Amino acid sequence: MSEDSPDAQQSGPKHSSDLSAPTQLDAPEDPGPKPPVTRQRAPQGDLVTSAVGRLFRIGSVATKVGMSLATQQATSFFFSDPIAQARKTEKFMLNAMRVTEALGELKGAAMKVGQMLSVHEGLLPPEVNSVLRSLQNEAPRVPFERMDAVLRAEVPFDDLFAELEPEAIAAASIGQVYRGKLKDGRAVAVKIQYPDIDQVVRSDLKNLKKLFGGIVGMVAEVDFDEVWEELKDRLLEELDYELEAANMARMADLHRDIPEVLVPRVIPEASSRRVLTMEYLPGIAPADACSERYSQEARDRWGRVLLEFTIRGLLEQRFLHADPNFGNYAFLDDGRLIVYDHGCMKVIPEALAGNYGRVLGALIAQDLEVLPQILYDMGIYKRKTGKPVSRSILDPMAREAMTIVGSEPFRFSDETEIYDLIFDAKAEYLTELTDVGLPPDLVFVNRTLSGLFGNLCRLQAEGSWAEVLAPYVERAIQTADLDC
Repeated sequence: MSEDSPDAQQSGPKHSSDLSAPTQLDAPEDPGPKPPVTRQRAPQGDLVTSAVGRLFRIGSVATKVGMSLATQQATSFFFSDPIAQARKTEKFMLNAMRVTEALGELKGAAMKVGQMLSVHEGLLPPEVNSVLRSLQNEAPRVPFERMDAVLRAEVPFDDLFAELEPEAIAAASIGQVYRGKLKDGRAVAVKIQYPDIDQVVRSDLKNLKKLFGGIVGMVAEVDFDEVWEELKDRLLEELDYELEAANMARMADLHRDIPEVLVPRVIPEASSRRVLTMEYLPGIAPADACSERYSQEARDRWGRVLLEFTIRGLLEQRFLHADPNFGNYAFLDDGRLIVYDHGCMKVIPEALAGNYGRVLGALIAQDLEVLPQILYDMGIYKRKTGKPVSRSILDPMAREAMTIVGSEPFRFSDETEIYDLIFDAKAEYLTELTDVGLPPDLVFVNRTLSGLFGNLCRLQAEGSWAEVLAPYVERAIQTADLDC
């Protein structure tokens, strides 16, 4: 589950805010205006749990999106003239609005997969990202009475809890989070799954492949069957809060000697497969951390800690926190990072970690020539011919990435051109890219790195990133014992 963490708050009068105010955490932060789309909010508690009803809604959206995609193909979707580009954006908007309308009511796996699309900043037009980002804001909430019933059925509430606030502090795709207090005085955050959401998600997964295969087909030419299997596996894991509790314990142990990173402690006796109780660990919300309230020095420090947290998980610990939505983090004035929501974790094979290290090493060394072979070794190559991806595609993007890890300090911002270059490459080299495979192990890694990039841009963090990355890169390559 994405970002079901308690709303990140800074204690004390300077940054305090209303803890009872519901916070929508599955959508990445969106400082810009929302699109002019008017929709009626579904009644509170309406999860559309009827299998027939959900199937009808998903099927209806899939049919409309499929027809729209066929029209796009017939009108040369990637034409570059202004009229064609305007039509393309209009079609993107229409499809995104249809998906948002349906999935905002369905919740569960349907909403979760839709939200994942909005994480890939820059691969969709900004207008479409704005629509998809509103997904969680349009979602219904389940009444406290129903959530309380789930909690009491799962754990000995009367024996353990002194109180539980009835207003959720966070809501997400498969559950809501409440603030409470145990009888021993500890403040806790309690994540509770929606009633029957396990069955809802499993039912959705049988029907969503067609819909999202079409949506992904608008922005990426990949073998969606393999991608879908990887996506499905991670989604099913997120239903198991006992697994998430184990993930949190493992992450806490991995960061035992890394004081810059905090992981909330799980309360095992108040947790189960459908309830996860953890210490209430508040901090500065990402939107506040990115504001003018905090200095450039503070944002730089947070950016470095966030970058190291992600790269360490990928290259060194090989246990990656793979849900990079910004609301999954909070910050402290002393530079520390709080990491919430450990339902989506990715175990990284040693060879894959080594190859990602090689990619970063090549970028730091400003070596364009070796990248096609490294990607080939990772399973990214032309499937029909078995040849590496051509440098005509890779070089422009690699050169832009090299500016990030160059000898001079680099500041992340929304003006970084790498996403424009990706979109342009898709348009110019569509035939070749259609033939390039994406190994399923890379799906959540690339999603995480894309989300990290977006988060650093929101922080506008500046630093000498090559110096930060170099030790991790060197150790990853040596550990993997790759022939470089």
